[in-house]
Amino acid sequence: MRVLGVDPGLTCCGVGVIEGEVGAPISLVGVGVILTSSDLPLERRLLQLEKELLEWVNLYRPDLIAVERVFSQLNVRTVMGTGQAAGIALLVAAKSGIPVVMHTPSEVKAAVTGTGRANKAQVAEMVRRILRLEVIPKPVDSTDALALAICHLWRGRGNARIEAALVQEKARLKGLRTL
Repeated sequence: MRVLGVDPGLTCCGVGVIEGEVGAPISLVGVGVILTSSDLPLERRLLQLEKELLEWVNLYRPDLIAVERVFSQLNVRTVMGTGQAAGIALLVAAKSGIPVVMHTPSEVKAAVTGTGRANKAQVAEMVRRILRLEVIPKPVDSTDALALAICHLWRGRGNARIEAALVQEKARLKGLRTL
């Protein structure tokens, strides 16, 4: 499975593509950042972000896109930009017909390091080790995007199985109630 991770940001949006299967080695396919200038009007920045994300999708043909779920921060302006960038990633996924999932930062940290309270340096080091890289990708936004992709590869299928089992159990219980 090939997963494109997107760490949304309006000024610096991290992107990373990995390939692998649960229980097998994961390999790095591509990593980078999409930069937009704060001198440009917002609509131009969002358009540029969409264009460059589409280029990543067309170049790497991911099976799925994993996007960081935006959470509330103290700086409302930062949250708005992050949310707008995440929206563009969701739009690109929808336009491309690619399934999309969202993971919280603590889910990603827990999947990659074993603790949801890991710091950026710990996450970056584990990404380096998991992907067997000589150096940690820079900037941190690109490493975060790779961590998102790893998180989904490792947790996504298990989460999907749990959800399917819950749906089946609800249907079974509903059937019992109608008897």
